Amino acid sequence: MRGRKSAVAEAICRQRDCGNAVLRSDARPDTEDRQWIHVDAERARLKSPYGTTIAHGFLTLSLVSHFIKQAVEIRHGVTRAINYGLNRVRFPAAVRANAKIRARVTLLNVNELPDSVEAIYSVSIETEGATKPSCVAECVIRYYP
Repeated sequence: MRGRKSAVAEAICRQRDCGNAVLRSDARPDTEDRQWIHVDAERARLKSPYGTTIAHGFLTLSLVSHFIKQAVEIRHGVTRAINYGLNRVRFPAAVRANAKIRARVTLLNVNELPDSVEAIYSVSIETEGATKPSCVAECVIRYYP
């Protein structure tokens, strides 16, 4: 399984009633980033190269854990999974407001530690209709027995 596409996580819906997290033009995460490109729909429509508001990069990044949980099933022997950190993060393309996104999750490496097993995943978040991923992150998760 290491180094192969392990799973494609389900798309996150555009509408609040779909039962999942959403990336909407009216969603204002507590990032304290109030740049007009994120919060002013009219100005973004007129002046932004995207023609609309875009999601905060860190909002997109915050969904990495959700996508890994959707894509990876640990069947037994784990009492907790801890996000240990990120080795690398890039935001190659913006996520336009109301866009559907999904992720490709690849297991890169597994390390046995004295008290846990550490898994390193590559997560590429894709936006519907885009040619480049919106976020590429290398995520480290530690699984404890």
